[in-house]
Amino acid sequence: MAQIPDVRSLAGILLPLARERGATIATAESCTGGLIAAAITDEAGSSAIFDRGFVTYSNIAKQDMLGVREQTLTEHGAVSERVAAEMAEGALMRSKATLAVSVTGIAGPGGSDNKPEGRVWFGLACQGTVHTEMLEFGPLGRAGVRAATRDHALRLLIAALDQRLP
Repeated sequence: MAQIPDVRSLAGILLPLARERGATIATAESCTGGLIAAAITDEAGSSAIFDRGFVTYSNIAKQDMLGVREQTLTEHGAVSERVAAEMAEGALMRSKATLAVSVTGIAGPGGSDNKPEGRVWFGLACQGTVHTEMLEFGPLGRAGVRAATRDHALRLLIAALDQRLP
């Protein structure tokens, strides 16, 4: 996928593409704290394609708002493929959206050997399917990891709408 550096360009690409496809979007965000939803809603006309955003920073919020199972959090941890998948599925089920993206990761500073700073899991849910992927952004600093995560989530939404994702 071509790298588009400007977040306004990404959201500007997403909006007409979602409108053309008749798609509506929900976000489920942990490490980004609402940056993805903010990027989308910064675009005029976003109300036509954006349904809602869930900021679920704590594990309790992930459970209460998105239905992430306590067992999943206990067995895999909040920064995991399974949690990203359950977050995306939960956002889709608890909204009127046709497409949901989720992010959970270690923005930093710090991390561990098992879960280093810059590791982020992404989930994308649509029509009964869930796509997950993990990226290692590395120690870009908190703001850098959060911005890179936001941008990649927008690219995932664009790719899904452009039918470049399963």
